[in-house]
Amino acid sequence: MPRGAAAPNVAVLDLPRIFTIRESSHRILNPFTPEKLATVGAAIGLRPGAALLDLACGKGEMLCTWARDHGITGTGVDIGTVFLAAARDRATELGVADRVRFVHGDAVGHVSEEPVDVAACIGATWIGGGVAGTVALLERSLRPGGTILIGEPYWRAEPPSQEAIEACHANSRDDYASLPGLVELVHGLGYDLVEMVLADGDSWDRYAAAQWFNMRTWLDANPDDELADEVRAQLASDPLRHARYRRALLGWGVFALRKR
Repeated sequence: MPRGAAAPNVAVLDLPRIFTIRESSHRILNPFTPEKLATVGAAIGLRPGAALLDLACGKGEMLCTWARDHGITGTGVDIGTVFLAAARDRATELGVADRVRFVHGDAVGHVSEEPVDVAACIGATWIGGGVAGTVALLERSLRPGGTILIGEPYWRAEPPSQEAIEACHANSRDDYASLPGLVELVHGLGYDLVEMVLADGDSWDRYAAAQWFNMRTWLDANPDDELADEVRAQLASDPLRHARYRRALLGWGVFALRKR
């Protein structure tokens, strides 16, 4: 997707189908369990009526469940039409459709019309070219004293090879920081790290293994689809990459920041 302040024509924006196939059963599109997502909401002290902006919101599970559990309001922005349809259905299911809205648009450069109490980008910091750029983007929507939420991978251990790096969805070692390096980066941006909730092996498994099930289910139903070879190739390689490299090397967490 092109980057910059001006979004391209929204009518042509969408995610490649492979994403919707892999994550067809997921509500949370990151290696996070519902319990960990709830922990984040409780940890940052959400109050009824607080406003939240979620850039690259996916299926909107964070906004919908926090609206239900904490009485917040909010807006989610995403380019995925299938994901946004699921988000709106989830809002209706949970009885919060009057408190949250979902916008089909480019999160790159998106700024809220009114300042929000919490500005979030969970697992998609490419929208700002990395953590620093995404924090700067989110800050433009944040009221003074508000909280930024960033979901981001980090190295749990030094990757032993280029094969290991690519198995962890990176092109180079420098694509991710270590956990201490990520904390130092946040501090260098002028923020205090005030909370963090980290994925573990089980939450990684639930995210990754559900993708394998989704892909196999889709292949069984669509053996002649034009994407069948690509889906088959991913299903053939991803379980071993996860078991051999990703589970041990790659961490992931949600980090709450407040400006100093």
